[in-house]
Amino acid sequence: MNDLSTYPSAVPLLAILVSAASVPLIGISARRPNLREFWTLLAAGAKFALVLSLLPSALANRVAETRLFEISRGIDLTLRADAFGVYFALIASGLWILTSIYSIGYVRGLKEKHQTRYFASFALCLSATLGVAFAANLLTFVIFFEVLTISTYPLVIHKQTPEAIAAGRKYLAFTLTAGVVLVAAMAAMAQLTGTLEFQPGGLRALQELSPVEVKILFGMFLAGVGVKAAIMPLHAWLPAAMAAPTPVSALLHAVAVVKSGVFGVVRVVGFLFGPETLSRFGLNEVMLWLAGSTILLASCLAFAEDNLKRRLAYSTVGHLSYVVLGAGLLSPSGLIGGVLHIANHATMKIVLFFCAGAIYVNAHKEKISELDGIGRAMPWTMGAFALASLGLAGVPPVNGFVSKWYLGLGALEGGSVAVVAILLISGLLNAGYFLPIVYRAFFKQSENFNSIGEASAWMVVPLILAACFSASMGLMPDLFFHFFTLAERIAAQILEASNP
Repeated sequence: MNDLSTYPSAVPLLAILVSAASVPLIGISARRPNLREFWTLLAAGAKFALVLSLLPSALANRVAETRLFEISRGIDLTLRADAFGVYFALIASGLWILTSIYSIGYVRGLKEKHQTRYFASFALCLSATLGVAFAANLLTFVIFFEVLTISTYPLVIHKQTPEAIAAGRKYLAFTLTAGVVLVAAMAAMAQLTGTLEFQPGGLRALQELSPVEVKILFGMFLAGVGVKAAIMPLHAWLPAAMAAPTPVSALLHAVAVVKSGVFGVVRVVGFLFGPETLSRFGLNEVMLWLAGSTILLASCLAFAEDNLKRRLAYSTVGHLSYVVLGAGLLSPSGLIGGVLHIANHATMKIVLFFCAGAIYVNAHKEKISELDGIGRAMPWTMGAFALASLGLAGVPPVNGFVSKWYLGLGALEGGSVAVVAILLISGLLNAGYFLPIVYRAFFKQSENFNSIGEASAWMVVPLILAACFSASMGLMPDLFFHFFTLAERIAAQILEASNP
């Protein structure tokens, strides 16, 4: 499984550059919205096609690599499309297509200002996200990780209201501080091990360090990537960032930014420290406690939120830690479940944010208490909302059930009954804060929505497609993009390399 072959290819670089190259084209088309949005859709389609072309190689254990130039002594700016990188890049680039289509309906429906800046910032963010996915070493990863932070800021403050500006400040305070910690951790890693390369199974040199050195180093890395992964108590920026437009919340705060965080957690666990080092020093137990408490506390906090997007934000905080939980289990099924949940949560949560945006554009409602009867006026939207809600609660046949099932198997493989209990309780809590919304929408009476119908097709079609994809992936987890096979490959590479 770990007999990987590397071959030179420009495709990873082109996949990153294609959306960056669209930024000036979007800028000069500011007065021609149709042309501006054509560049956005063209870049999104081209990016996805380039990433998709890497899938056969990833499935065949062949790794495309682009070496650019030396950025530090002995460390090159290198892009490497391994199975994990291709997996994450497929998710981000595929959902960017749906979000780009949805964004057209959203910004036009609300007559948003600064639309050109909005689309240009989106394109730059997707370039940074794919840079994170394809980073071959820690320095390349950190560079793109921080570019993602900066390029997201204009989207968080897009509305330029006092609330949005305050949210942007909090976002930068958390993420830039985490970036400083991550740079310090990287410097310490280079000094202590002499390498910054990602290696399946982790760096052997770490096992020669003292327990104190390893624990401090791991704590720094976990804090550095844990902010974007919203591990409590590092999560406070995420609910505040819901002041951003809904498409921003949908892709950047349910897919690109936060998924870059949990992607970083798995990179640190599986490709820097490795299962053997983590288990030897008990660091995986720390991860399990942090993830378990985050899952339960975030679910409880979601109940208190009447604002729909903020309830979804706390749900995201909890579900991100399913990935952390899977990484901490260090078992085959646990790792498969954690990696699968990166994709499964993304497809389900983007549906919910799309639905929240459609409701806001069409009915101008943001509070859950104001949604009585909206299901009769917007049946397609709320039907998709109901399906994604059931999936996040772990109800089959939606894809959320598959990743939770494998997390449960992973917990049993590791003999962790407590983790099984956390998964069961969190599933009930998920149902507890989602299903009342569905009940209000379809089973309560109100005359508030008699004069409205569905939002524009630009918004409804993407959310229905995402909902259908979630259901399809629940029935056939390897359908279309072989996410399940990739998750198996990733878990096997990590575990087999750590036990040669």
